[in-house]
Amino acid sequence: MKTHIRHSLKSLVLATALAALSVFPAVADNGRPLTVVELFTSQGCSSCPPADALLGELSKRADVLALSVHVDYWDYIGWKDPFASPKNTARQHRYAKTLGMRYVYTPQLVIQGADHVVGSDRTKILAKIAKAAKLDRVAVGIRRDGDGVRVSVPAAHGEQAAVWLAVYDSRRDTVIKRGENSGRTLSYYNVVRGMTRIGTWSGQAMDIRTSMADIASQGSDNCAVILQSLKTGRILGVARVALDKS
Repeated sequence: MKTHIRHSLKSLVLATALAALSVFPAVADNGRPLTVVELFTSQGCSSCPPADALLGELSKRADVLALSVHVDYWDYIGWKDPFASPKNTARQHRYAKTLGMRYVYTPQLVIQGADHVVGSDRTKILAKIAKAAKLDRVAVGIRRDGDGVRVSVPAAHGEQAAVWLAVYDSRRDTVIKRGENSGRTLSYYNVVRGMTRIGTWSGQAMDIRTSMADIASQGSDNCAVILQSLKTGRILGVARVALDKS
């Protein structure tokens, strides 16, 4: 009986240790948690350029994955945003639902899928990023693998989540010829060119490989994996990798 109890205790300790190894703050190069911020923006929106510039500053931080997500509902004004996508607009509407919002707007910055703020409000944004950095992360991974990338998600206790693969361009400059920003040359950073759901995580370890032909067709130079709760929209884990064009 005592032997059985000792074995059970050892199993419990081992399981607890494994769980602790599986869920912890995923760290950036400087040892700090990597936090995702998504700016929903449009080249047809006159109030967006200050937010786009601020996102450019955030994109330089090693502890932040700053993504520029262009929506298409401003295109009707007279300038079609070349980076806009209905899928991006749908993503923003999903956030509106999980965040309890009655409408969507630009520029909107969503932090770690769990909070949002006007994309040009520097003070609030920095405070919310600092707060989000304290949230636990699932230690997802991504690396180049031959002619593609390999994504890994560890086994851990947690909620069901979508596994998203995002490809993005480090920088894009555009001369705006019509619409509210007519006559301006604007710069955009970490512009999302595609976000594809490549799996569903339910707590079991996963290993997913995607070919470069699938992820780099737009000529993007960076890629990230985002693990996102299906229930709350909160981002549970993220990792990024540069795409080698050589």
